[in-house]
Amino acid sequence: MTSIFDEVLSFVRSPEPERFEHLALKVFRYQFDRIAPYREYCLSIGVAPEAVRALDQVPPVSTVAFKYAELGGGRAERIFLTSGTSVGLNERGRHFVPRLEIYRASAMAHIGRMLFADNRRMPILAIHPTAERMPESSLGQMISWCIEDFGTETSVCAATPQGLEIVRAREFLEAAEHAGEPVGILGTTAACSALFETLRSDGKRIKLPARSRLMDTGGAKGQAQPLDAAAVAELAARWLGIEPALVINEYGMTEMCSQFYDATRFNSAFDAPPGERLKLGPPWVRATALDPVTLAPVENGRLGLLSYFDLANVGSVSALLTEDLGTVERGGIRIIGRTPASEARGCALGIAQFLAQNDLPARAAAERR
Repeated sequence: MTSIFDEVLSFVRSPEPERFEHLALKVFRYQFDRIAPYREYCLSIGVAPEAVRALDQVPPVSTVAFKYAELGGGRAERIFLTSGTSVGLNERGRHFVPRLEIYRASAMAHIGRMLFADNRRMPILAIHPTAERMPESSLGQMISWCIEDFGTETSVCAATPQGLEIVRAREFLEAAEHAGEPVGILGTTAACSALFETLRSDGKRIKLPARSRLMDTGGAKGQAQPLDAAAVAELAARWLGIEPALVINEYGMTEMCSQFYDATRFNSAFDAPPGERLKLGPPWVRATALDPVTLAPVENGRLGLLSYFDLANVGSVSALLTEDLGTVERGGIRIIGRTPASEARGCALGIAQFLAQNDLPARAAAERR
């Protein structure tokens, strides 16, 4: 018999949107059966698989829960850790991934569509550690796969877990300027900020070849002076000569095997200034905006807490509730900001109930307030 993992992999490789909800409900039932903390949570709020007939009836789990419970149904091929300081049980969030090939298929198919839409191989500069240097990082793993699938033999990693290797990064960029071959830069917004600041302080502008591109992710995390999307695009144009349509922000999280990317005229029919762009996800993810108090779905275009059902998360929990505020519209999402759980009463109650039903310390819930 075909396993649920093979069904999901087949869908990722050849999406059939009309089959999404049927497969999603099948994935939910599998996860209910195999992941004890998720099952206990569902039962505690009166949800059993036989009563779930539609996708919006599937209970989402807060991404915060990954810090407090093992949300996996079997042996993991890799465990990815969230970034940031430890909280609660003095642990970072952990995402158990039983089959890396599903994460790879999901991540590479969609970044191929959004960042390498011209099917061009090029030298890639990683300004975040690759998997070899930081195996616990899901972003590091994704960058390593990008180099394998879209890079050339002259690709370079110029980052360690301790920070950006600025001399190596500048040597790569200066060589690219003289070679006349477009390049890709992949990393965090914080690393981009450090690179731009170094070029500014040295008064050194680099003119990368046309069709060079930059992907940044992570937003304000790790930045003393946070750059927004518009600032990243402006500085990439000023210091590296990259056109704004090829400065593409990624929205993702360790707890989810799929990502969203800025829609620009390079990769879609949409065209908007940086900071006002829609982000597009792949067809194996469904995004919903939820009322912050009741957690009921709101109409398209209305502000809510963003929730996702990601088929590629088949080995952990697919239904995820974030603390990100945004809208779902025109086939994409728009990120507005972030809200503390204490200001989103439905989300806060959901976290507390999850912790209580899984016999986790009450203080963990208190730390979220």
